[in-house]
Amino acid sequence: MIVFIRIISLTLLCSAILVQAQNYPQRPVRIVVPYPAGASYDTVTRVLGEGLADRLKQSIIVENRPGASGIIGADLVAKATPDGYTLGMLGDNHTILPAVGRKTPYELFRDFAPVMNVASLENVVVIHPSVPAATLKEWITLLKANPGKYRYGSGGTAGSSHLAAARFTQLAGVEMLHVPYKAGGLAVTGMLGNEVQSMVVNMISAKGHVLGGRLRALAIAARERSPHLPSVPTAAEAGLPGLEVSQFYALMAQARTPPAVLARLGGDVRQVVQSDSYRKRLDAQGATPGSGGAQELAAFLKREIEQNRSTAQAAGITAEQ
Repeated sequence: MIVFIRIISLTLLCSAILVQAQNYPQRPVRIVVPYPAGASYDTVTRVLGEGLADRLKQSIIVENRPGASGIIGADLVAKATPDGYTLGMLGDNHTILPAVGRKTPYELFRDFAPVMNVASLENVVVIHPSVPAATLKEWITLLKANPGKYRYGSGGTAGSSHLAAARFTQLAGVEMLHVPYKAGGLAVTGMLGNEVQSMVVNMISAKGHVLGGRLRALAIAARERSPHLPSVPTAAEAGLPGLEVSQFYALMAQARTPPAVLARLGGDVRQVVQSDSYRKRLDAQGATPGSGGAQELAAFLKREIEQNRSTAQAAGITAEQ
């Protein structure tokens, strides 16, 4: 009798979940951004949210929950009710944290369900115009002739710009002094003042200064050239294959979200990401639409963690607790 009751209860629960998924969404959907308002993750999420609201016929609420290198906002999503009404926009920091041994109250592949990589932002190897190098090969030659003389900036120890520059030094076989700033914008400001001579920085931060002659772009750290700086070669074209460290924007749900809800979300998000209006809005921000689906995103996240772990171990980079 007890077994029969349990079977009936389980059947009713499954039926309720199925009905809930079929009727999804019935109220506004919240997307948690673990970064401040105005940051690139906030901007991309709001662009996505506008298109997604049209597809879902519901409001999309963007909620900024910054702090602790993105941990606070991510944990909110990990502990949310698994009904598809709380999503999260995760990014680079969430593949760096496990790679550098930072303890988090959640586990990326246990507590989250991937939806889609909705955008990417190329990184650019830039130097100060006073540096006597016009190409990436000349820059590497200069660094090898002057080990430890030149400095590179980052937005903080164990952050994405730190690991990107560390990977550059490892692939190029050069030595540079790392100067961490409290934020990426401060690092760019320091570079404009020649406090540091180089960075591997995202396109949003680099494009205006490159076009204005305040920074010199040597290579795009991606597989393909960027439409935003089309004359700048990829790192591989410039003689340094393997330097691919683009920033990404991963839409995630709570891990136990019903598959039917995830399928609905995935389909609608893909339609938005593939639209011309979305591409044009991202283009104005220096970003490009993402691609693939949930499986591709999961595989990508695993590769990112392994690459970050390899870079961090080789450079002796550990988490700042």
